[in-house]
Amino acid sequence: MKVLKFGGTSVANAQNINLVLDIVTKKSQTDKLVVIVSAFSGVTDLLILAASNAASKDKNYQEIVTQIEKKHIDVIEELVPITEKSDLLNTINSDINHLKTLLDGCYLLGELSNRTSDTILSFGELLSSQIIAKALQQRIKSTDFKDSRDLIKTNNQFGKAVVNFDITDVLIADYFNSNDAQVTVMPGFIASSLDGNNTTLGRGGSDYTAAIMASALNVSQLEIWTDVNGMYTANPKIVKQAQPIDTISYQEAMELSHFGAKVLYPPTIQPVLKKNIPILIKNTFEPEAEGTYISSNENANENPIKGISHIDKIALLTLEGSGMIGVSGSSKRLFEVLSNENINVIFITQASSEHSICIGILNQDADIATKAIDKAFELEISQNKIDNCIVEKNLCIVALVGESMKNHQGLSGKMFSTLGKNNVNIRAIAQGASERNISVVIDESDVKKALNTLHERFFEDNTKQLNLFVMGVGNVGEKFIDQISQQKKFLKENLKINLRVIAVSNSRKMHFDEEGISLKDWKNTLNDGETANAALFISNVKKLNLRNSIFVDITANESVSQTYEHYLRDTIAVVTCNKIACSSVYENYSNLKRLSRKYNAPFLFETNVGAGLPIIDTLKHLIASGDKVNKIQAVLSGSLNFIFNNFSETYNFHDVVKEAGVQGFTEPDPKIDLSGVDVARKILILIRESGYKMEIDEIQNNSFLPKACMETTNNEDFFKSLTANATHFDNLLAEAKKKESRLKFVATFENGKASVGLEFIPKESPFYNLEGKDNIVQFYTDRYVDQPLLIKGAGAGAAVTASGIFADVIRIGNV
Repeated sequence: MKVLKFGGTSVANAQNINLVLDIVTKKSQTDKLVVIVSAFSGVTDLLILAASNAASKDKNYQEIVTQIEKKHIDVIEELVPITEKSDLLNTINSDINHLKTLLDGCYLLGELSNRTSDTILSFGELLSSQIIAKALQQRIKSTDFKDSRDLIKTNNQFGKAVVNFDITDVLIADYFNSNDAQVTVMPGFIASSLDGNNTTLGRGGSDYTAAIMASALNVSQLEIWTDVNGMYTANPKIVKQAQPIDTISYQEAMELSHFGAKVLYPPTIQPVLKKNIPILIKNTFEPEAEGTYISSNENANENPIKGISHIDKIALLTLEGSGMIGVSGSSKRLFEVLSNENINVIFITQASSEHSICIGILNQDADIATKAIDKAFELEISQNKIDNCIVEKNLCIVALVGESMKNHQGLSGKMFSTLGKNNVNIRAIAQGASERNISVVIDESDVKKALNTLHERFFEDNTKQLNLFVMGVGNVGEKFIDQISQQKKFLKENLKINLRVIAVSNSRKMHFDEEGISLKDWKNTLNDGETANAALFISNVKKLNLRNSIFVDITANESVSQTYEHYLRDTIAVVTCNKIACSSVYENYSNLKRLSRKYNAPFLFETNVGAGLPIIDTLKHLIASGDKVNKIQAVLSGSLNFIFNNFSETYNFHDVVKEAGVQGFTEPDPKIDLSGVDVARKILILIRESGYKMEIDEIQNNSFLPKACMETTNNEDFFKSLTANATHFDNLLAEAKKKESRLKFVATFENGKASVGLEFIPKESPFYNLEGKDNIVQFYTDRYVDQPLLIKGAGAGAAVTASGIFADVIRIGNV
């Protein structure tokens, strides 16, 4: 014999019930069955609402009853033949009339007792089970209906009655010993007291009904049929990568169900645990799926963590004070107070100093608990021996669960470090000696990030998901997104990095997608987005609160650079090619670096100098290893190098600068490059990264541009001024040829002083043969004295700059 229980979604409508009938019909060919059914989906909630409305003198309860009646009649019309309907409709109408009478009474009295509430709620399962039994009789003649209230006996604790197993087990055994039906259909959730009152077993109690029947009949297996493929490693509605659990122990299942795994009602396991009866959780809509098998067996070779679960809407109460130290009975008094108020304690932790004790309860109980505790310890509070009860609401408990966790070292450390890296603050910690459960209390707003981060750490082959928020999708930004699209699969398979672009923005539009933007059509998606708004962009990033969030700035905008602080304070990494922040006043630069360290949020700007060249990264390693930079010589402008390498008697200066802009080598405002400001910013960043304090105005800028060019206020006038001053530039070229040298714009730092300017580079210099848009940097250090450390390569262009940004993102993924 087997017991099968079908939940509310499995019996939501006639279509779903037909699936249930198919499953039962197939299984009845090999086993006698007891089929326990829940109320039709949504009916219990409607009954609760109707009762509440009636007690509140709201006549809308009558419309709700009509809705309930129609829902059941519609199912009968579809499932039961005309010849079989009459008796069933009479029974259903009788039950509905009884329900109406009870609700009318509540309306007249203006109150709803717990006893009446249980009777009203019992109609959901009673109606569904009678209809399903009649429908099943059309397929299996040997089908009986049996009212659970005749067999399951409880006390009069209405709402969550306690079962009298001594009497219940005898009644169940006697009934089935004399019953030869192949299938017996029974309502879940409902029972009756010894004096004949209707009682219920608590929300989700249909699972419990099934377990009670399975235990009393000592069946071979209890099957719970629901709308998912078993118990999952996490809530699949929150963690999209959650996986079904194949096998799990009774104890692990109890822990997960207690901590919010909705597939199973927590008390379900206890009756079958005593008899060692396995539980199989199956999906009504995918009956061929394996499901989850719950038994006493453990598999020590598997992942020691079986699942991650949570309970939300938690309040944390803290009682502390020197008056608790060494005083016996403080904890006893605290728990007695809560017990007297019928408040369930979900979480407990106490410092070894005995100075404080923390408990977790439901938010809804917090105010009552606080008043009761303060009253109970009124004397100690008045004597300043104990503080008033401290309450924190809107918290959540997250738990790692696994029977084998006790045999593996370091799991707690991995859990805490994983949460810490994502700025999830842990308010309290609890772990029993059995080490089957490690629980932490966190803010409710962090639960999605916490669950996904932990699931990623323990279940996804250590794949790290990076969530990118990209601002600036011009030439470089477009190349960056193309590179992500191209490398996405490689990164996931080889580096265990899962890249998702969550948001894109330009100066006009922005678009967010929490599940990740499709990179195949991101341009059209952006064009259809909302109006760009920097403040709203920041707000959305913070509100999403995704793990491993990275803000990517691919602009040259000063106002965007001023937002970095907001991201870093929320442990959101910043990757930028925008030089303005790191070349702004030293105090701002230093503050951003400090925030990065404080909030464990990477702040990377490799492309600030040399585009994709590993200049800053190399410099960081030099400093970290204890070396000291004494001198820097560099050609740091790929755009200026391109310009002076191509400027000739046959290719005038104006046209070369224009071409540099077309190829994406210059800033949107080319005067920034040609004035030397861009190079000054770059050398300043290298100086600061070398450990020196310097401001931009301390760098001597020997500009080669005539005053007329410098005084222009827009690009059109600037290019006109280049043409007007062509002779000046031609003279520079002629002088270089005369000296058998080349023109290079060089940045120098030595003896605490820095300068940038156009220089005539002789043939023997390593700078002489610098071609195209290349950059070159020479670091003279305590270790590299005679021969400097030299880094050389392409230092401008959309593709190489994008690759440098991409490299910074990957660095964060590898942390």
